[in-house]
Amino acid sequence: MAAPKKKHASSACVIPGGFTVLSLKFQPNSVVQHQLCVKEHRVRAEKNVKRPLDRTLFVLNIPPYCSESVVKELFSQFGSVQSVELSEKPGSTEPETNSLSKYFRPAQKQCFKVGYIVFKNASSVAAAKAHPPDSPLIVSTKEKPIQTGLQKWIHEYKQLFVKPETLQEAVDEFMTNYDKKKEEEAERLQKEVEQQQEDEEGWVKVTKGSKGVKARPHSEVANKRALQKEDKKNKRKELLNFYAWQRRDTQREHIAQLRMKFEEDKQRIALLRSQRKFRPY
Repeated sequence: MAAPKKKHASSACVIPGGFTVLSLKFQPNSVVQHQLCVKEHRVRAEKNVKRPLDRTLFVLNIPPYCSESVVKELFSQFGSVQSVELSEKPGSTEPETNSLSKYFRPAQKQCFKVGYIVFKNASSVAAAKAHPPDSPLIVSTKEKPIQTGLQKWIHEYKQLFVKPETLQEAVDEFMTNYDKKKEEEAERLQKEVEQQQEDEEGWVKVTKGSKGVKARPHSEVANKRALQKEDKKNKRKELLNFYAWQRRDTQREHIAQLRMKFEEDKQRIALLRSQRKFRPY
């Protein structure tokens, strides 16, 4: 991945928007050329510390066959490259938090992308912008060929397989962390139960925390115990069959239940009688 050895004296091609056009060829003997638009990355509201404003080159129209390693090798002729970041659209991208294992990766979208190339020296950005358009950058060379077509698909398919030993190590590590997390959760709940435990007379010991510390919120165990106490207290206050209308309602409900049960028994007996037949075989 290098530019042709012949040097051209033509000046850089600058288009509206401050972008410089760089030509790109897949192979030295390729007839078709591709154009990249590069520009010094200068955004006032940039919050990503990985993109220093004086050493970052913003690149548009990167082909799908150019990976991060290919782009890094492609622009290393202008100076030492520190990092390369490719994305589907420009802007500050938040780091993706994958809750699954690293072996379960989402499929990448095959499309033209934008890139942020961070050089180690600020002079490399100026060198890339001053590169003439009639001296195309070469992606695939004899020394470092780029796989395409069926060879690329076979290579990507083989990369999907994980060695059993490596996968077993990842599973063991995950289970160890999971067991440790469960033990810590059980210890925390046990401490909450001990703190909310009552003595023989029904008192709960309350300790004063240090100054400036917020009060600890009630735990689920304490809330559940408080609700149970409230229910018991309400049941003690409730008077059953104390008034005459309460006794009448209770008797009426009891008679209705007996009648319902009697009708169900009649239906069950009628069904048994209808099924009672002489069957010699």
